[in-house]
Parts: sequence; structure tokens; C-alpha cells
Amino acid sequence: MLKQRILTALVLLAVLLPALFAASPWPFALLTLLMIGAAGWEWSRLNGAPGAAALGFGAGLALICAATLLGLNQNGQLRAPPPWCWWLVGGLWVLGGSRALRGGPAGWPLLPRLPRLVLGALALWAAWLAMALAKAQGINFLLSIFCLVWAADVFAYFGGRSFGRRKLAPAISPGKSWEGVWTGMLGVLVLGAVWAYVIDARLAVDSASLYGRLLRELGWATGLLALLFLTGMSVVGDLFESLIKRAVGAKDSSQLLPGHGGVLDRVDALLPVFPLALALSSLVPVK
Repeated sequence: MLKQRILTALVLLAVLLPALFAASPWPFALLTLLMIGAAGWEWSRLNGAPGAAALGFGAGLALICAATLLGLNQNGQLRAPPPWCWWLVGGLWVLGGSRALRGGPAGWPLLPRLPRLVLGALALWAAWLAMALAKAQGINFLLSIFCLVWAADVFAYFGGRSFGRRKLAPAISPGKSWEGVWTGMLGVLVLGAVWAYVIDARLAVDSASLYGRLLRELGWATGLLALLFLTGMSVVGDLFESLIKRAVGAKDSSQLLPGHGGVLDRVDALLPVFPLALALSSLVPVK
């Protein structure tokens, strides 16, 4: 299993990195559209619409994202929506995510299938759009958001294994612990300080990172609180997808990524973080 996970990760990096650093924005855009279509297919299957309906849902979501990309494109530049849009999405994640987690796996199927499908489409679309706009702001900015989620996950995993005693949400994800959450937050704070004051300050990067904007522009107190909040929301995204899988008795969202499960299994924590990262970045004064 470990060998399979490593091989899949290497293949994904071999596809992602050239698309990310390509001079043209289209390779990255096409790759992310493919991923969002696959995630939509998985979401539909997990929410009572398998088979041809799931294929149509995934393809339709990818087409909507492509139409959004073309609609916002103006002379080769992406026009960003007003900041209140990101605050609205973030607010829905905070309120809706907390309510869904309180309801547990038994509560999710009580919501009719159509609203579940619509909510999934909106969450995936908003995260994809936020990712595209983050890429337009710079690779350093985009990677800093990715790495926040990855660092939170890695530090939480090792912290939970080493110190985990109190279960975070045993009915949803029995392996997660509060100690893992605190360790993940600590890891993100360390990463943020290094990125803001070493990478941003001393290396020739193409843009300020999320950490540089929050810690250096907004100040340490506000920046640290913002990073802790984003780390907490990455946990909410992870738990939310686990809740849906547990509600239908699925271990993984699919088997598209050998050793890793499905696309949703890899991007679940990113779904709330990307819109909220753009919302918090909007607090930085424009120079």
C-alpha cells in the first residue's frame, strides 16, 4: 500500500508541476478542470446519483467552471469577484459545516438529494474558482495555501500518532484526535513564520505568500489567529467529507488514485480553505 501511495504521488507531481510552472495558464486550468469533474463525479455517487447521472454531474460541473473561466477572462487576466463573495462562501462553510458535523453521519441523508448535490456543486465550484484566482496572483501565493493544508495534515497525523488521547469526532473519523489538531496548528504556525520571513523575504518569489500577507501585513496577532482559523477549517473540510462517506458506508470517495482513494479524499480540506484564504487576503491593504 505504501509503495502504491508513493508511486501515485510521484505521478501526480509529474503531472502537476509542469502544468503549474508552464508559461501559459491553460495547462493548469485544464488539469484543474479535469480534477473538478472527477470530484463532481465522486460527489454525485456518494449522494445517491451514480452511473450516468454521476458522469453528467461531473461533466456539467467542469463545463460550468470552464464557462466561469472564460467569463472572467479579460484581456488575458482573470477579473476577481468582490471580496464579499469569498466572505459569503466562508460564512456558509463555517455555519453549514458546523451544523453538518453536529448532525453526524445519520443527519446528512435526511437532507433531500437535490440540495445535497447543489451544495456539493457550489462548494467544488467556489474552491476551484478560488484556486484559479490564487494561481493568477502568483505561484508562491498558490503554493503557500496548498502547503498550509498539507502541513496541517502531516503534522496532525504524526502528532496524533505520538500524543493522541482524546478523540476529535469518533462517530465521523475515529482516527483523529484533539492532540493531532493542536500539533497541526503548531506546524502551520512554524511553516508560516519560515515562509513569511525567510522564503518571502530572502528568495526571488513571484508574489507574496499567504503567510507574508497575513503575518507581515496584518501583524502577528491577526496573522496568527487567521492561520489558526484556516487550519481549523481544513479539519472541518476533512471531517465533512468523512461524514458523507460514513453516511453511505464508503471507505474512499472512489479508487481513481491508487493508494489514495479518490480526488475528494485529496482535496476535501482544500474546499473551505481556498475561499477563506482569499477572503482573509482581502483584508491586506492594496499598495
